[in-house]
Amino acid sequence: MLKRLLVDTAYHINTSEKYAKNKHFFYNLLENSNNKYKRYFDLFMITLIFISVVILIREVKSHVNDTLLFFNNYVISIIFFIEYMLRLWVSSSVTQVIIEQSEHNAMLGEKFKLFDALKEIIEIKFKYILSIKAIIDLMAIIPFFHELRLLRIFILFRVFKLFRYAKSIQTFASVLAAKKFEFFTLLIFASIIIFVSSVLIYVMEANSPGSQIKTLFDALYWSIVTISTVGYGDITPITEPGRVVSMFVIVAGIAVFSFTTSLIVTAFTEKLDEIKDTKLIDDIEKIKEFYLICGYENISKEVAKKLSIKNRVIILEENFSKAESARKDGFVVLNYDPGATESYRKLRINIQAQVKAIICLSYSDVENVYTALTVRSFNKDVFILSILKNKSNRNKLIFAGVNELIYEKELVGIVAKEFVGQPVAFEAIHALRSNFNGIDMQEILVSDRVLSNFITVSDLHNKKYRVILLGIYKKSKKRFLFNPIDSTVLEVGDYLLVIGNIQFIKEFSNSLNNKGKK
Repeated sequence: MLKRLLVDTAYHINTSEKYAKNKHFFYNLLENSNNKYKRYFDLFMITLIFISVVILIREVKSHVNDTLLFFNNYVISIIFFIEYMLRLWVSSSVTQVIIEQSEHNAMLGEKFKLFDALKEIIEIKFKYILSIKAIIDLMAIIPFFHELRLLRIFILFRVFKLFRYAKSIQTFASVLAAKKFEFFTLLIFASIIIFVSSVLIYVMEANSPGSQIKTLFDALYWSIVTISTVGYGDITPITEPGRVVSMFVIVAGIAVFSFTTSLIVTAFTEKLDEIKDTKLIDDIEKIKEFYLICGYENISKEVAKKLSIKNRVIILEENFSKAESARKDGFVVLNYDPGATESYRKLRINIQAQVKAIICLSYSDVENVYTALTVRSFNKDVFILSILKNKSNRNKLIFAGVNELIYEKELVGIVAKEFVGQPVAFEAIHALRSNFNGIDMQEILVSDRVLSNFITVSDLHNKKYRVILLGIYKKSKKRFLFNPIDSTVLEVGDYLLVIGNIQFIKEFSNSLNNKGKK
């Protein structure tokens, strides 16, 4: 009966949305460094830690207000205790263990083994309790028993909790952890040197009259001070063999110090790119909207330049040299594979909310297909535009989920067909492409403000501003009307495609919006 009730309760809790939501919230608050509330929580806990230390220091020689003592001994300790229990709670799922044990026993045709479930629960919880961070958390709570004055020294363990809240300290620790084998080897080497030199100096100096090294502890103290190259000089050998040992220890100490420094420098050098990428991803996560360009080729550079005038642009490029080239061109670049799901997982971006469009500009249709398929595997709605290099791959890209295709050769062919034998027309196209003499082509949005005074094309009076209206993109019909007639009705969301001198276009655009103010 009890076992049945326990399993039913586990299922009930495990399927409760409210329970899952609360646990997810506290997990993010405590463990997820990307959670928006964690920063404030960490600052709050760091403040409590420093308050504790300041009170401890002041308490040594001065009277501390009873209220502050109460706050330090009870309030802060209770907050740390609640934090400790929350971390213990989110570290693993007790209900999941019970359910898995129940289903395992049911599959084997056995009764639910409560003892096995409890044993596993105790094991996973103790695994967390015995972790270094959990031990430090527990030590930080001990000052709650303030009647035992000696236990107040455990307040200093609260300082070690800074490892949890300061991201830079975590980064430093992770960098050093990457070289733990080398550091462990160095520690063994230094320990052997200290042990051998302690015994040697003790043997050489202990029986010498006037020597300050009388015990093995004195010898150990002298060895550690000497090998660390600190050299207080309060204890020095007086015999010649003792001084020889000193020289040996000093040289070994320099070697240990140099090796330690080179290890730290090497660890940071190897992790530097990763640290930079992490910082860059954190910054990208804060951008509200941007275009994501996948693949950096010559055309990518031009597209990125145009887009970056009014928008934020992020470039994904797998090839290291191409990514470096994009960085030199001044773009924000991540050296990730656009065709890998892992790349977007690392980015931690909300594609639906942040990405205005994904533009696949690799010169390989295969890579563009992979990119489109990867994006569509986790988002069906984001707009994808791709360049098409080989006409035979058109259907593959469309099947992969690309919304719009640009076939370079097709465009060139159309233009060539249209203007063969018309050298003047070619010159006009060339001038337009190269912004010759300030000639440009721009889009102007028909907003509510514009529409309030300009109902049809004839109302625009674009000829007055020496601007050519090439056509209108009708948003409602998703069609482009080339050279529209005067009676064409404008709608909010339409785009006017105009050609002319940059200054004339600017004046024309201003006139549309200025008249709207009246």
